[in-house]
Amino acid sequence: MNKRFILDLAERTAATYVEAVAGLLLANSTGLIDLGAVKAAAAAGLPAAFAVLKAALAGSVGTTGTGALLPAPAEPATAAEAAPAAPADPPTAAA
Repeated sequence: MNKRFILDLAERTAATYVEAVAGLLLANSTGLIDLGAVKAAAAAGLPAAFAVLKAALAGSVGTTGTGALLPAPAEPATAAEAAPAAPADPPTAAA
């Protein structure tokens, strides 16, 4: 594991945890579930743990050095490659 992978994994795990806590607290405030803040914080650890497992497995499948399952995107074309070729002779006005 390299530094990039560790940082990517930490970001994904933290984001998943915060999203899960927020979702559980929102569901609690609307009466959808009956769960206190402490239990919501504890329950949010499960999705975060699954994010760690997924990233660990994806590290050997997807983009190298990250927890992404998708392959790395193709390198964008340089400006010279993307620009259309200029015409050899500019058109002249008809007399």
